[in-house]
Amino acid sequence: MSMSIASHEFQPRCFALVPCAGVGERAGVGGPKQYYPVAGQPVVAHTLAALRAVKRLEATLVVLSPEDDQFERHVPQWHGDDAWVARVGGASRAHSVANGLDELLARGAQPHDWVLVHDAARCLIQPQWVDRLIDACMDDEVGGILALPLADTLKASVSDSRGQTRATETIDRSAKWAAQTPQMFRIGLLRPALMLGLSHPDMAAAITDEASAVEGLGHQPLLVQGDYENFKVTWPGDFALAERLLRT
Repeated sequence: MSMSIASHEFQPRCFALVPCAGVGERAGVGGPKQYYPVAGQPVVAHTLAALRAVKRLEATLVVLSPEDDQFERHVPQWHGDDAWVARVGGASRAHSVANGLDELLARGAQPHDWVLVHDAARCLIQPQWVDRLIDACMDDEVGGILALPLADTLKASVSDSRGQTRATETIDRSAKWAAQTPQMFRIGLLRPALMLGLSHPDMAAAITDEASAVEGLGHQPLLVQGDYENFKVTWPGDFALAERLLRT
């Protein structure tokens, strides 16, 4: 009996962490894009509803800016034992995630537990895609991310004397992937990876996602096939596309 209890105690759990402290400057919607309505709900409400439907997630922590006074008004349904909020957002995504990991540990998560970091603005995420990532990573030594092999031709660019953007060369797209989220790593790996990167100014700028921080420690995250619809709502036209997809 004691052996079964011990083995259960060390079974890693899965938590989701949603950094939601951005101001949405590129979106052009006059405020934080996570609260902009799409198909009758704020962007982040769609995101959180999908994560809540993933049965293997113990809880989802939303990391807000300390100045955020809108979340509860926009997402009043976000409450319960599996719906957590912390106003510990930082100056960058990496800071917000690092602070969120500290919050998870304070709430009882363990270093061997998994955290799935997901963009609030990837509001078309579907539970089965998250399950695909968990299935692929649960027994992996490093963890991994949802990603897509690049299909488009890539161009390097430069601005000319008139301020117009011109292509300078075509970049080989073979073996290149577009990173998506969730990105799934053990808390005990991701936290020191982020802390190391953030403690070195020359490294901090290179931490554009969780995988880049883990790569900085010399690890190779698993690439798990994502879906084209799992795009990040970033530019004004993205909202109309997300609206059409969510309504169909």
